[in-house]
Amino acid sequence: MVSQFGSLGYTIIGKTADLTVVQKRIIDTLHKEGKPQTFIAKEAGCSQSAVSKHVNRKLSGRKRCTTNRENHSLMRIVKQNQFKNLSELHKEWTEAGVKASRATTHRCVEEFGYSRHIPLVKPLLNHRQRQRRLTWAKKKKNWTVVQWSKVLFSDESKFCISFGNQGPRVWRKGGEAHSPSCLKSSVKFPQSVMIWGAMSSAGVGPLCFLKTKVTAPIYQEILEHFMLPSAGQLFEDADFIFQQDLAPANTAKSTKSWLNDHNVGVLDWCCTLTKPETHRESLGYCQEENDKQETKKCR
Repeated sequence: MVSQFGSLGYTIIGKTADLTVVQKRIIDTLHKEGKPQTFIAKEAGCSQSAVSKHVNRKLSGRKRCTTNRENHSLMRIVKQNQFKNLSELHKEWTEAGVKASRATTHRCVEEFGYSRHIPLVKPLLNHRQRQRRLTWAKKKKNWTVVQWSKVLFSDESKFCISFGNQGPRVWRKGGEAHSPSCLKSSVKFPQSVMIWGAMSSAGVGPLCFLKTKVTAPIYQEILEHFMLPSAGQLFEDADFIFQQDLAPANTAKSTKSWLNDHNVGVLDWCCTLTKPETHRESLGYCQEENDKQETKKCR
């Protein structure tokens, strides 16, 4: 700002505007993630010097016992194996020369956005199976809500009878639930009970508790006594598309003939393609609430 007093002119340089609360949060978050100051300045919409002053400002409280470099070394340990427990992380970190308590290790891991979770279990897929999934998804990506609402999803799921053996938990950030480094491999043949169920956008059908191995004749009994009533309950007289996986009993010639005889259209499906998460969640909900609805037992 320039002012005139007689013949004397002088310039007053205004004070730089303070960082807003939003800018400070952006700087703190990106700095914890290890981003360079030039990148942080661009994202926060301020100068690099402002970022540097904010990062290096004097903070109240006791000085931290670990440096940023040491903290990032802990993050490398976590990313190498995200299934290590806190004691293992603390041991490996201190063996690298860092002087920190177990509580400090825990706090540092949480400051980088990690928290302890039970890992999701996903089937191990080879390249061919992943390509089939991708091809199927591309074919269906333009389907409308109306089209999907006509689908009757079905599945058989095993529910473990004995609980508690969940294994180690995994350190992960938000959005990493399906990351390969955060997944736990599934095991076959646990002590369990098999349940068949079906659902659509209109609701869920009755459950079928299976006591024997599902062969083609058994599966056709399920279709007759559970699938058709579910379709009648959820779709009434409207047309629907039946979804089933590619289990041997489902793809047997006699099963295909049964579906054709009953004019049931089947959704094309690909091998080992996981059902929508809401489907399995709904089956789990149905198991918990089965005492509230009428269910039949199927041999």
